[in-house]
Amino acid sequence: MDSKDFDPNGVGQEGSGIFGLPYSPDEAQVVLIPAPWGVTVSYGGGTHNAPKAIYEASPQIDYAHPSYGNDTWKVGVSMLPLPEWDDAYTQGVALREQAKAHIESLEHGNSEKAPKTINDACEQFHARVEKTATELLEQNKLVGLVGGDHSTPLGLMRALAKKHENFGVLQIDAHCDLRESYEGFTYSHASIMTNALKLPQIEKLVQVGVRDYSIGESDTIKNSGGRIQTFFDADIKKRQFEGGAWATLVKGIVSALPEKVYVSLDIDGLNPSLCPNTGTPVPGGLQFEEAVYLLQAVAESGKKIIGFDVNEVSPSDTTEWNENVGMRILWNLALWAAKSNNIKPLL
Repeated sequence: MDSKDFDPNGVGQEGSGIFGLPYSPDEAQVVLIPAPWGVTVSYGGGTHNAPKAIYEASPQIDYAHPSYGNDTWKVGVSMLPLPEWDDAYTQGVALREQAKAHIESLEHGNSEKAPKTINDACEQFHARVEKTATELLEQNKLVGLVGGDHSTPLGLMRALAKKHENFGVLQIDAHCDLRESYEGFTYSHASIMTNALKLPQIEKLVQVGVRDYSIGESDTIKNSGGRIQTFFDADIKKRQFEGGAWATLVKGIVSALPEKVYVSLDIDGLNPSLCPNTGTPVPGGLQFEEAVYLLQAVAESGKKIIGFDVNEVSPSDTTEWNENVGMRILWNLALWAAKSNNIKPLL
């Protein structure tokens, strides 16, 4: 569909671009990389189906938004074609069976090493994402990623580290993801921030909503010399229960971030009523509008969101609630990221 013929008040068109928008990746200013990969998830699965499910649910969005008002649809958001990643999807499904067998073996007290084929394949997947992201960044696109499990954005972070001398990461998550090679998998979803922090360009990691973490992860935070700052969900709730306003808490979060920010949003950072099918749900977490308020506050603070991801959405067989929430948080994140970069509407 030609954008000139697009009716933003009409019915969302299935088979058009993500969110029903009439933009190809070449035309768009914000381009999303689908990452249908969920090999090393340690509890519930299904995240490899998220990019397709989010894409299919996305035309249900309405286009008026506080970021750009009635011109929101003109920002130009697109996702790379899903069929181009079918080979990764197929490979990931096969490797997931190997990973499950390994995890079950560990749970029965065995101690064998994780299959090398899995770690090698994960590295190859991250290299592919990095190459794709680098090509998009060279075209001056604002790049986001739609996971997949939380291991998937590593390649995008690596690509951004080649472009920016320094930046921070804002992680909205129920977990710290600071484990070392969890369950023997070098690129586990539970190790994404350990792997990300190997990039010297990441000067600060600010975590929000964490409520399930290990003793080792707690020690990692304490011994980070301030490079990791965690706003634990229990502390947030305590301050709110005692009369603290979310706006005041958000000011503290935003002030902890450097001028350039990468946002990594694990859907389980939200209250599990919003994402009941996610792989590792934990009671507590942010409400939807609390998360959006935080994203808006970052964008309006003058800081620049240089990239982003939404991950760990696991579609349900009986309801589209999970992907509905996932696509709506992705919509908000893409728009506030665009706003923070002063991207102007097309046309």
